[in-house]
Amino acid sequence: MSSRSDITTSSWVAWLPDALIPYAQLARFDRPVGWWLLVLPAWWAILTATMVMNIPLMDSARVMALFLIGAMVMRGAGCVINDLWDRDLDRAVARTRDRALAAGVISFNGAMVFLAGLLAIGLVVLVQLPLTAFWTGVASLPLIVIYPLAKRFTGLPQIVLALTFSWGAWLGWSAFGAWPGVMAGVLYLAAAFWVFGYDTIYAIQDMEDDRKIGIRSAALTLGDNLKPVVVMCYAMMLLALLLAGALRDAAGVYYLGLGGVAIHLNTQIRRIDLTDPQGAGALFRSNRNTGLILTLALAIEAVTRNGPGL
Repeated sequence: MSSRSDITTSSWVAWLPDALIPYAQLARFDRPVGWWLLVLPAWWAILTATMVMNIPLMDSARVMALFLIGAMVMRGAGCVINDLWDRDLDRAVARTRDRALAAGVISFNGAMVFLAGLLAIGLVVLVQLPLTAFWTGVASLPLIVIYPLAKRFTGLPQIVLALTFSWGAWLGWSAFGAWPGVMAGVLYLAAAFWVFGYDTIYAIQDMEDDRKIGIRSAALTLGDNLKPVVVMCYAMMLLALLLAGALRDAAGVYYLGLGGVAIHLNTQIRRIDLTDPQGAGALFRSNRNTGLILTLALAIEAVTRNGPGL
Protein backbone atom coordinates (compact mmCIF):
# COMPACT_ATOMS: atom_id res chain seq x y z
CA MET A 1 0.00 0.00 0.00
CA SER A 2 1.26 3.47 -0.87
CA SER A 3 2.35 5.58 2.06
CA ARG A 4 0.06 8.26 0.66
CA SER A 5 -3.00 6.03 0.41
CA ASP A 6 -6.15 7.54 1.89
CA ILE A 7 -7.39 4.13 3.09
CA THR A 8 -7.48 4.08 6.89
CA THR A 9 -6.80 0.94 8.91
CA SER A 10 -7.31 2.18 12.47
CA SER A 11 -10.94 3.36 12.45
CA TRP A 12 -14.04 1.64 13.82
CA VAL A 13 -14.52 0.07 10.38
CA ALA A 14 -11.77 -2.44 11.25
CA TRP A 15 -14.22 -4.08 13.69
CA LEU A 16 -16.67 -4.98 10.93
CA PRO A 17 -16.73 -8.45 9.32
CA ASP A 18 -14.03 -8.66 6.66
CA ALA A 19 -16.58 -8.86 3.84
CA LEU A 20 -18.15 -5.52 4.86
CA ILE A 21 -14.98 -3.49 5.36
CA PRO A 22 -14.43 -2.64 1.66
CA TYR A 23 -18.01 -1.37 1.37
CA ALA A 24 -17.67 0.80 4.46
CA GLN A 25 -14.43 2.20 3.03
CA LEU A 26 -16.08 2.75 -0.36
CA ALA A 27 -18.73 4.91 1.34
CA ARG A 28 -15.97 6.62 3.41
CA PHE A 29 -17.67 5.64 6.66
CA ASP A 30 -14.14 5.45 8.08
CA ARG A 31 -13.66 9.18 7.38
CA PRO A 32 -16.49 11.15 9.01
CA VAL A 33 -15.20 14.60 8.03
CA GLY A 34 -17.08 14.33 4.73
CA TRP A 35 -20.50 13.91 6.25
CA TRP A 36 -19.76 16.54 8.85
CA LEU A 37 -19.03 19.02 6.08
CA LEU A 38 -22.19 17.96 4.25
CA VAL A 39 -24.54 18.27 7.23
CA LEU A 40 -23.21 21.51 8.72
CA PRO A 41 -24.75 23.95 6.18
CA ALA A 42 -28.06 22.12 6.66
CA TRP A 43 -27.79 22.55 10.42
CA TRP A 44 -27.09 26.27 9.96
CA ALA A 45 -30.28 26.58 7.94
CA ILE A 46 -32.33 24.46 10.35
CA LEU A 47 -31.23 26.47 13.38
CA THR A 48 -31.77 29.77 11.56
CA ALA A 49 -35.24 28.68 10.44
CA THR A 50 -35.97 27.59 14.01
CA MET A 51 -35.53 31.18 15.14
CA VAL A 52 -37.18 32.88 12.17
CA MET A 53 -40.22 30.55 12.18
CA ASN A 54 -40.31 30.03 15.98
CA ILE A 55 -40.04 26.24 15.64
CA PRO A 56 -40.13 24.17 18.88
CA LEU A 57 -36.62 23.06 19.78
CA MET A 58 -37.53 19.38 19.98
CA ASP A 59 -38.86 19.51 16.41
CA SER A 60 -35.62 21.09 15.29
CA ALA A 61 -33.54 18.49 17.13
CA ARG A 62 -35.48 15.68 15.44
CA VAL A 63 -34.93 17.23 12.02
CA MET A 64 -31.22 17.73 12.73
CA ALA A 65 -30.92 14.05 13.66
CA LEU A 66 -32.63 13.03 10.41
CA PHE A 67 -30.27 15.25 8.45
CA LEU A 68 -27.26 13.68 10.17
CA ILE A 69 -28.39 10.21 9.09
CA GLY A 70 -29.18 11.51 5.62
CA ALA A 71 -25.77 13.18 5.32
CA MET A 72 -23.97 9.97 6.27
CA VAL A 73 -25.75 7.83 3.68
CA MET A 74 -25.90 10.43 0.89
CA ARG A 75 -22.25 11.35 1.31
CA GLY A 76 -21.58 7.61 1.08
CA ALA A 77 -23.70 7.40 -2.07
CA GLY A 78 -21.83 10.33 -3.56
CA CYS A 79 -18.50 8.63 -2.84
CA VAL A 80 -19.68 5.43 -4.54
CA ILE A 81 -20.79 7.40 -7.61
CA ASN A 82 -17.46 9.24 -7.63
CA ASP A 83 -15.47 6.01 -7.44
CA LEU A 84 -17.59 4.36 -10.14
CA TRP A 85 -16.78 7.21 -12.51
CA ASP A 86 -13.13 7.48 -11.44
CA ARG A 87 -12.08 3.86 -10.89
CA ASP A 88 -9.64 3.93 -13.83
CA LEU A 89 -8.22 7.33 -12.89
CA ASP A 90 -7.89 6.36 -9.23
CA ARG A 91 -5.46 3.59 -10.15
CA ALA A 92 -3.03 6.26 -11.39
CA VAL A 93 -3.13 8.40 -8.23
CA ALA A 94 -1.08 7.36 -5.21
CA ARG A 95 -3.67 8.56 -2.68
CA THR A 96 -6.57 6.69 -4.31
CA ARG A 97 -5.13 3.58 -5.99
CA ASP A 98 -6.01 1.37 -3.01
CA ARG A 99 -9.71 2.29 -3.03
CA ALA A 100 -11.97 -0.75 -3.32
CA LEU A 101 -13.18 -0.21 -6.90
CA ALA A 102 -9.80 0.89 -8.22
CA ALA A 103 -8.11 -2.11 -6.59
CA GLY A 104 -10.77 -4.54 -7.80
CA VAL A 105 -11.84 -5.54 -4.29
CA ILE A 106 -15.46 -4.63 -5.12
CA SER A 107 -16.99 -5.31 -8.53
CA PHE A 108 -18.94 -2.76 -10.56
CA ASN A 109 -22.17 -4.70 -9.95
CA GLY A 110 -21.46 -4.99 -6.24
CA ALA A 111 -20.94 -1.24 -6.02
CA MET A 112 -24.20 -0.60 -7.90
CA VAL A 113 -26.18 -2.78 -5.49
CA PHE A 114 -24.55 -1.03 -2.53
CA LEU A 115 -25.35 2.36 -4.08
CA ALA A 116 -28.99 1.36 -4.49
CA GLY A 117 -29.13 0.43 -0.82
CA LEU A 118 -27.66 3.77 0.28
CA LEU A 119 -30.07 5.70 -1.94
CA ALA A 120 -32.98 3.70 -0.53
CA ILE A 121 -31.99 4.67 3.02
CA GLY A 122 -31.65 8.29 1.89
CA LEU A 123 -35.15 8.13 0.42
CA VAL A 124 -36.55 6.74 3.68
CA VAL A 125 -35.04 9.73 5.50
CA LEU A 126 -36.32 12.19 2.90
CA VAL A 127 -39.93 10.99 3.05
CA GLN A 128 -39.96 11.79 6.79
CA LEU A 129 -39.82 15.46 5.77
CA PRO A 130 -42.45 17.73 4.15
CA LEU A 131 -42.95 17.74 0.37
CA THR A 132 -41.02 21.00 0.14
CA ALA A 133 -37.95 19.19 1.46
CA PHE A 134 -38.59 16.11 -0.67
CA TRP A 135 -38.57 18.05 -3.94
CA THR A 136 -35.69 20.26 -2.82
CA GLY A 137 -33.70 17.10 -2.13
CA VAL A 138 -34.62 15.53 -5.47
CA ALA A 139 -33.41 18.69 -7.23
CA SER A 140 -29.88 18.03 -5.95
CA LEU A 141 -29.53 14.63 -7.66
CA PRO A 142 -28.21 15.94 -11.02
CA LEU A 143 -25.39 17.76 -9.23
CA ILE A 144 -24.51 14.63 -7.24
CA VAL A 145 -24.23 12.63 -10.46
CA ILE A 146 -22.29 15.14 -12.58
CA TYR A 147 -19.72 16.29 -10.00
CA PRO A 148 -17.33 13.37 -10.63
CA LEU A 149 -17.32 14.31 -14.33
CA ALA A 150 -16.54 17.97 -13.69
CA LYS A 151 -12.81 17.39 -13.34
CA ARG A 152 -12.81 16.12 -16.94
CA PHE A 153 -14.29 19.23 -18.54
CA THR A 154 -13.47 22.18 -16.29
CA GLY A 155 -10.38 23.47 -14.57
CA LEU A 156 -12.48 24.43 -11.56
CA PRO A 157 -14.48 21.32 -10.61
CA GLN A 158 -14.63 22.67 -7.07
CA ILE A 159 -17.38 25.03 -8.30
CA VAL A 160 -19.63 22.04 -8.97
CA LEU A 161 -18.74 20.51 -5.61
CA ALA A 162 -19.52 23.81 -3.89
CA LEU A 163 -22.97 23.93 -5.48
CA THR A 164 -23.56 20.30 -4.48
CA PHE A 165 -22.17 20.16 -0.94
CA SER A 166 -23.93 23.39 0.05
CA TRP A 167 -27.37 22.10 -0.96
CA GLY A 168 -28.17 21.35 2.65
CA ALA A 169 -28.81 25.07 3.18
CA TRP A 170 -31.80 24.89 0.80
CA LEU A 171 -32.89 21.53 2.15
CA GLY A 172 -32.60 22.46 5.82
CA TRP A 173 -34.77 25.52 5.36
CA SER A 174 -37.44 23.55 3.48
CA ALA A 175 -37.58 20.90 6.23
CA PHE A 176 -40.26 22.91 8.05
CA GLY A 177 -42.63 23.13 5.10
CA ALA A 178 -41.49 26.49 3.70
CA TRP A 179 -39.93 26.93 0.30
CA PRO A 180 -36.41 28.40 0.54
CA GLY A 181 -36.19 32.17 0.18
CA VAL A 182 -33.63 34.95 0.52
CA MET A 183 -32.29 33.79 3.89
CA ALA A 184 -31.70 30.26 2.65
CA GLY A 185 -30.06 31.68 -0.47
CA VAL A 186 -27.64 33.77 1.58
CA LEU A 187 -26.73 30.75 3.71
CA TYR A 188 -26.27 28.71 0.53
CA LEU A 189 -23.87 31.31 -0.88
CA ALA A 190 -21.92 31.37 2.39
CA ALA A 191 -21.60 27.59 2.36
CA ALA A 192 -20.68 27.50 -1.34
CA PHE A 193 -17.79 29.93 -0.91
CA TRP A 194 -16.64 27.94 2.12
CA VAL A 195 -16.77 24.64 0.22
CA PHE A 196 -14.87 26.05 -2.76
CA GLY A 197 -12.19 27.36 -0.42
CA TYR A 198 -11.64 24.23 1.63
CA ASP A 199 -11.85 21.85 -1.32
CA THR A 200 -9.29 23.91 -3.20
CA ILE A 201 -6.99 23.34 -0.23
CA TYR A 202 -7.90 19.63 -0.35
CA ALA A 203 -6.86 19.49 -4.02
CA ILE A 204 -3.27 20.41 -3.09
CA GLN A 205 -2.85 16.77 -2.00
CA ASP A 206 -3.13 15.44 -5.56
CA MET A 207 -1.46 18.19 -7.59
CA GLU A 208 1.50 16.08 -8.67
CA ASP A 209 -0.53 13.06 -9.75
CA ASP A 210 -3.32 15.15 -11.30
CA ARG A 211 -0.78 17.00 -13.44
CA LYS A 212 0.69 13.72 -14.69
CA ILE A 213 -2.61 12.15 -15.73
CA GLY A 214 -4.36 15.27 -16.98
CA ILE A 215 -6.97 15.65 -14.24
CA ARG A 216 -8.07 19.21 -13.61
CA SER A 217 -8.48 20.89 -10.24
CA ALA A 218 -8.64 24.37 -8.78
CA ALA A 219 -5.22 23.83 -7.17
CA LEU A 220 -3.60 23.26 -10.58
CA THR A 221 -5.61 25.95 -12.35
CA LEU A 222 -4.92 28.63 -9.75
CA GLY A 223 -1.30 27.73 -8.98
CA ASP A 224 0.36 30.60 -7.12
CA ASN A 225 -2.98 32.42 -7.02
CA LEU A 226 -4.50 29.67 -4.87
CA LYS A 227 -4.03 31.40 -1.52
CA PRO A 228 -5.50 34.78 -2.64
CA VAL A 229 -8.53 32.99 -4.09
CA VAL A 230 -9.06 31.01 -0.88
CA VAL A 231 -8.78 34.29 1.06
CA MET A 232 -11.45 35.80 -1.21
CA CYS A 233 -13.75 32.78 -0.78
CA TYR A 234 -13.45 32.77 2.99
CA ALA A 235 -14.03 36.54 3.07
CA MET A 236 -17.17 36.15 0.94
CA MET A 237 -18.36 33.40 3.27
CA LEU A 238 -18.00 35.70 6.27
CA LEU A 239 -19.72 38.60 4.47
CA ALA A 240 -22.64 36.35 3.54
CA LEU A 241 -22.94 35.13 7.12
CA LEU A 242 -22.86 38.74 8.36
CA LEU A 243 -25.69 39.52 5.94
CA ALA A 244 -27.63 36.48 7.16
CA GLY A 245 -27.31 37.78 10.70
CA ALA A 246 -28.37 41.30 9.75
CA LEU A 247 -31.44 40.04 7.87
CA ARG A 248 -32.83 38.50 11.05
CA ASP A 249 -31.37 40.84 13.69
CA ALA A 250 -29.12 38.13 15.13
CA ALA A 251 -28.03 38.17 18.75
CA GLY A 252 -24.52 38.94 19.94
CA VAL A 253 -23.62 35.27 20.43
CA TYR A 254 -24.03 34.74 16.68
CA TYR A 255 -21.48 37.42 15.88
CA LEU A 256 -19.20 36.07 18.59
CA GLY A 257 -19.38 32.73 16.78
CA LEU A 258 -18.56 34.44 13.49
CA GLY A 259 -15.49 35.90 15.15
CA GLY A 260 -14.39 32.39 16.09
CA VAL A 261 -15.00 31.24 12.53
CA ALA A 262 -12.91 34.13 11.18
CA ILE A 263 -10.01 33.29 13.50
CA HIS A 264 -10.15 29.63 12.46
CA LEU A 265 -10.23 30.50 8.75
CA ASN A 266 -7.32 32.92 9.16
CA THR A 267 -5.28 30.16 10.81
CA GLN A 268 -5.95 27.91 7.82
CA ILE A 269 -4.91 30.58 5.33
CA ARG A 270 -1.62 31.26 7.11
CA ARG A 271 -0.74 27.55 6.97
CA ILE A 272 -1.48 26.90 3.28
CA ASP A 273 1.61 25.44 1.59
CA LEU A 274 1.47 24.16 -2.00
CA THR A 275 4.45 21.89 -1.29
CA ASP A 276 2.87 20.15 1.73
CA PRO A 277 0.16 17.67 0.67
CA GLN A 278 -0.22 16.17 4.16
CA GLY A 279 -0.60 19.61 5.69
CA ALA A 280 -3.28 20.42 3.13
CA GLY A 281 -5.22 17.34 4.18
CA ALA A 282 -5.07 18.40 7.82
CA LEU A 283 -6.25 21.92 6.96
CA PHE A 284 -9.15 20.49 4.97
CA ARG A 285 -10.23 18.27 7.87
CA SER A 286 -10.05 21.20 10.30
CA ASN A 287 -13.03 22.76 8.54
CA ARG A 288 -15.29 20.48 10.54
CA ASN A 289 -14.37 22.61 13.55
CA THR A 290 -14.99 25.79 11.55
CA GLY A 291 -18.54 24.68 10.84
CA LEU A 292 -19.14 23.44 14.37
CA ILE A 293 -18.17 26.81 15.85
CA LEU A 294 -20.95 28.48 13.87
CA THR A 295 -23.37 25.65 14.65
CA LEU A 296 -22.71 26.03 18.38
CA ALA A 297 -23.30 29.79 18.22
CA LEU A 298 -26.58 29.27 16.35
CA ALA A 299 -27.68 26.57 18.79
CA ILE A 300 -27.02 28.80 21.81
CA GLU A 301 -28.89 31.65 20.14
CA ALA A 302 -31.82 29.38 19.27
CA VAL A 303 -32.13 28.14 22.86
CA THR A 304 -31.90 31.72 24.14
CA ARG A 305 -34.46 33.11 21.69
CA ASN A 306 -36.94 30.24 21.68
CA GLY A 307 -36.50 29.39 25.35
CA PRO A 308 -35.76 26.01 26.93
CA GLY A 309 -39.35 24.89 26.48
CA LEU A 310 -39.63 21.88 24.16
